[in-house]
Amino acid sequence: MEDCRELTRQERAAIRALVTKWCANYDREHGCLPLECGCYMLGKCWTGAYCRYFREAVLPLDPALEAALTAQGPALELRVCPICGSSFPPMGKRAFCSTACTEAARRIRQRGYMKNRRRGS
Repeated sequence: MEDCRELTRQERAAIRALVTKWCANYDREHGCLPLECGCYMLGKCWTGAYCRYFREAVLPLDPALEAALTAQGPALELRVCPICGSSFPPMGKRAFCSTACTEAARRIRQRGYMKNRRRGS
């Protein structure tokens, strides 16, 4: 059995887009027509078990997503945001998970800078 990992925000968005646009079993009003309930794939947060129709008919439409979801091997390395503590995939030199955390870190740095400046004068 392959190791499960949490889906990234981009992967969840890509799955949602594929299901709502291409899945023949999906209906906007009723969800999954064969199951007569909400679509399982829209609430998916972890890799692992997928809807068989999605895996066989819809997922091949996005080869990059298919490779990311079906790849075996080590899970994607994640960084921890020093402000809020949430995990996020590393993208370049990005140190914070969101613009809100980046702004919070900037305010903290600015506060320390001004405190030292007042103390030194």
